[in-house]
Amino acid sequence: MKYYSLRHQSPRVDFRTATVTGQAPDGGLYFPETIPRFLPGFLRELRTLSKATVALNVMQPYVGDTIPAADLQRICAEAVDFAFPLVPVSEGVAALELFHGPTLAFKDVGARFMSRCLGYFAQRGDTPPVTVLVATSGDTGGAVASGFLGVPGVEVVILYPSGKVSPVQEQQLTTLGQNITALEVQGTFDDCQSLVKQAFQDAELAKKRFLTSANSINVARWLPQQLYYCFAAQQWPEGVAPPVLAVPSGNFGNLCAGLLARASGLPLGHFIAACNANEPVPAYLRTGTFAPRAAIPTFSNAMDVGNPSNFARILELFDNDLGKMRAALGADTVSDDETVAAIRQVWNEKGYLLDPHGAVAYVALRRYQAEHAGAAGMILATAHPVKFPAVVEPILGHAIRLPDVVQALQGRAKRSVPLAVDYEELKAFLS
Repeated sequence: MKYYSLRHQSPRVDFRTATVTGQAPDGGLYFPETIPRFLPGFLRELRTLSKATVALNVMQPYVGDTIPAADLQRICAEAVDFAFPLVPVSEGVAALELFHGPTLAFKDVGARFMSRCLGYFAQRGDTPPVTVLVATSGDTGGAVASGFLGVPGVEVVILYPSGKVSPVQEQQLTTLGQNITALEVQGTFDDCQSLVKQAFQDAELAKKRFLTSANSINVARWLPQQLYYCFAAQQWPEGVAPPVLAVPSGNFGNLCAGLLARASGLPLGHFIAACNANEPVPAYLRTGTFAPRAAIPTFSNAMDVGNPSNFARILELFDNDLGKMRAALGADTVSDDETVAAIRQVWNEKGYLLDPHGAVAYVALRRYQAEHAGAAGMILATAHPVKFPAVVEPILGHAIRLPDVVQALQGRAKRSVPLAVDYEELKAFLS
């Protein structure tokens, strides 16, 4: 498998090079040269396969011969070593819970897969010491910090927007120490992402630091997200039409991975990009014009992205054909008031606690079902509600119980480095 830049100004590379470098030299995202098709036997036996076996079957064509089979098998097994239950929420709606990993967020899978791949490449000795530079709107940073903690030959620098992540998210970013450094940026996520992109394009800095990214712009973070959809298909009732999937969407890596799995032959129905007030993609699907904009803070903060990087990959997947895209993908915009109302309604009526991101997806799916009678579907529950106490605790009427992995962070000292929205300041820190 080779990967090409979406800007088409860089050489094609293998999985190792795409992972280690993150972005192509021309600043474009890497995209697979071919989209593998799932073998009929894999799809036929999918329900009986272990998660690790599913992961190996999906990822091997993308990795190629850059990692030996035995090592890739171990990496895959470690990346998915927790539960992904499909849980009934209400009539016609189930939630695929993706928050049972070590940082209680769906990004644990990609972060664990990428960290182990990068660790393998580093331990071979043919990769120089690497600095993973990543911007986070909430969950990516914690997952990356946990996944890369203690990995030899890898330093992690995480930029996050001050005051715009939840308390639990901030604890996961700032309390681990060792090879993890958190930079607290006095701005928005888009400011953080812009600073990171500038660093990757800085030839002078590249002489001093070997940088790579652990955002979903990195193929080793993006591609494993296909596994969620395979685990969903394993649990979807037999004899029922493929599910409509409402995916909480910010930087669009998760949604794009699902569309990729569908293109590879996984039986999935219509997709819905469930967005908050940050809606450049819903606007594009309505008008045909993509217009990035400044991020707007919302309760579903991990989706507060005004210029989603992975949308370029979605365009590529559909050959930049708006008609093809509309046939497979819809989009909806959900307000904070509607988000809170959905959390309250589902909790009061069904006893199921949504987090704000899952609630956005729930509202979007319900609206779709109102116009498509009998369409059963699922939402992707991407983060544990404990990360959002200011939103969910007034609905519950009491404090939410902290899972063990969160309790372990209580009392740890916060360690962050303040940073202005100033590239020269970031460059000085990295130099």
